[in-house]
Amino acid sequence: MEQSSDLEMIAMQERELLLPRFDEDVAWEIGTRLRELALSRNLSVVIEIRRPGQLLFYSALKGTAPDNAEWARRKSNSVARFYRSSYAIGLGLREIKSTLSEKYELSTTDYAAHGGSFPLRVATAGYVGSVTVSGLPQRADHQLVVEVLCLHLGRDFQQFKLPEPV
Repeated sequence: MEQSSDLEMIAMQERELLLPRFDEDVAWEIGTRLRELALSRNLSVVIEIRRPGQLLFYSALKGTAPDNAEWARRKSNSVARFYRSSYAIGLGLREIKSTLSEKYELSTTDYAAHGGSFPLRVATAGYVGSVTVSGLPQRADHQLVVEVLCLHLGRDFQQFKLPEPV
């Protein structure tokens, strides 16, 4: 099943895509690379990188709307709450046939369990923030973030790419 194989791959992505360090400069590097890749593919996305309580990078590309920024904020809030990818959160809830509001009493005004936000971790420090994309279908949002993290870390994206849907 696509859902369980995606969950397994996301768990591996979260374990292995660790940053050596994270600060404003790293956020700018990742955000700029993500923006350049999205522009080269003519993607209409919002990009947000934050650490708890502080927005470090934001870019809204042509064709996006204020709603994309809201989706990015809500997905990022979910990552900050659970330290997991927003896509993994959503898939896990789907497996148990539940929602964020049913299981955790979280408002959909502030939280979203849809793909596109990924936890940033430093090996020696743990969770330090999130990188979020909004504007594509949720699986594609997630894939784009992982692809750019692989580029930033010098990792082979093919080893971290979600399997093709069956």
